[in-house]
Amino acid sequence: MIPWLTQRAAATRGATALEVGDDVVSFAELATSVHDTALRLRAAGVREGDVLATLLWNGRAFVEALHAAISCGAALLPLNARATAAELAFVLRDASVRLVIHGAGQLAALAHDATRRAGGVACAEAAVDPAATLACVQDAGCAEGLATGGVARCETTAGAGHAAAREAGAPLLVSTDPERILAIVYTSGTTGRPRGALLALRSLLASAAASALHLGASASDRWLACLPLFHVGGLAILVRSVLTGSAVVLHERFDARAVCAALDERAITHVSLVPTMLSRVLDAWGDRSAPSTLSCVLVGGAAAPLGLLDRARRLGFPVAPTYGLTEAASQVATLPPGAAVEGDRAAGWPLPGVEIRIVSEAGTVLAAGEAGEICVRGATLMAGYLGLPEASAKALRGGWLHTGDIGVLGADGALRVLDRRSDLVVSGGENVYPAEVEAILAAHPGVAEAAVAGEPDPDLGQRVVAGVVLREGARTDAEALRAHCRAHLAGYKVPRRIALLDELPRTSSGKLLRRAIVSELGAGLA
Repeated sequence: MIPWLTQRAAATRGATALEVGDDVVSFAELATSVHDTALRLRAAGVREGDVLATLLWNGRAFVEALHAAISCGAALLPLNARATAAELAFVLRDASVRLVIHGAGQLAALAHDATRRAGGVACAEAAVDPAATLACVQDAGCAEGLATGGVARCETTAGAGHAAAREAGAPLLVSTDPERILAIVYTSGTTGRPRGALLALRSLLASAAASALHLGASASDRWLACLPLFHVGGLAILVRSVLTGSAVVLHERFDARAVCAALDERAITHVSLVPTMLSRVLDAWGDRSAPSTLSCVLVGGAAAPLGLLDRARRLGFPVAPTYGLTEAASQVATLPPGAAVEGDRAAGWPLPGVEIRIVSEAGTVLAAGEAGEICVRGATLMAGYLGLPEASAKALRGGWLHTGDIGVLGADGALRVLDRRSDLVVSGGENVYPAEVEAILAAHPGVAEAAVAGEPDPDLGQRVVAGVVLREGARTDAEALRAHCRAHLAGYKVPRRIALLDELPRTSSGKLLRRAIVSELGAGLA
């Protein structure tokens, strides 16, 4: 029932699991190094029910941490490597993280800053040597740091902790409970605070199986992963590969020319991209036809412009527009390559086992062709939001995930997404909720009110802009406010332009009109 890594390695030992640069790793080799990493995690005090966080760019260490956490019975919390220390500290406290595995250099500095702010969180650097993924053995250091509410960094690579774990044959948990939480993926909340979506075993495996059935999958597939693995779309690739026994060709970060080279040289069959990435890949690709080995280009994260999809199809790229979200473990509806549907902007049909319906504001189920809120039901749904029972009940009321997105179901059953969450800004594939940015702007001593929206951007899809009303007598300007945002927010959330206004646009009832920041005040932005 659970084709997890140990079962997969037993079935297809020599098959390629990962390719990272020149490093080619079989499923058997991956399973061995994951077991060693799990022992190190146990020696560091990680136990069943704990939360293990990663602050890593794409790489073998991330993959091993995911599977090692599963072996220990812990939940993996992939941290966004683009976030600030303050943002990460909130997540670490909110999820009661036990240990953070981080990369070197800037990621190490960021991890130590974040864990210091959070208090009581240990951190350990992922080793360069793939055979020792976690440079962490010093149990006493970890335990002492956690007990005193301080930060402990495990610095040795061999010691009593590992030896004791090996000699005692420290048991590693392989749970078969389908409701066990395997991952906690944070998504920005409409209140300005991120929320941790609890993704159970059933959710991730159901999503992987549904995607494989919908798109077709085989052990010979080679999926290029250049999306961040700390997003649910990247994480889903890793789960799907173990389910199908296929290879993942992993890029540390997205680079259009590197993607083109992989398509030319690595016999890639599948790749996942956001629209901005696809546009840059096509720019770098030129007028050549797509390689014959490529069978699917999954395009999600934001609505893809029709012109971009047409451009890709003319060159033979088998694009598959998709609609999904973290709370549903990635894909919800996808248009398979070459499929034809009625009308434009179709995200395709629901994946097997996934139900979609459209409801009015009053909760009435709407007929085909009528626009309303997209609601989703199926085994792929999250268990809820961590520590937020009221928000969870509201989002999952009646057994349906109420997405807040607006769409239409056609007579052919295909979903058309008319708009993302009403105020959501999707910039370069990253979700930005205006309330979060507005809260940071409002914290500036010179700001009385702020409103944030997205304006069209030919490269990013949207870019963040803001309108600000200053307090009487305040002496500040747009650039100073941008600097304030940069100190507290990830770069993609910082407004590209800020307008200083006399008042914010509102309806007659006083409701803030965020979109009017762009449509009515664009000329005043600077």
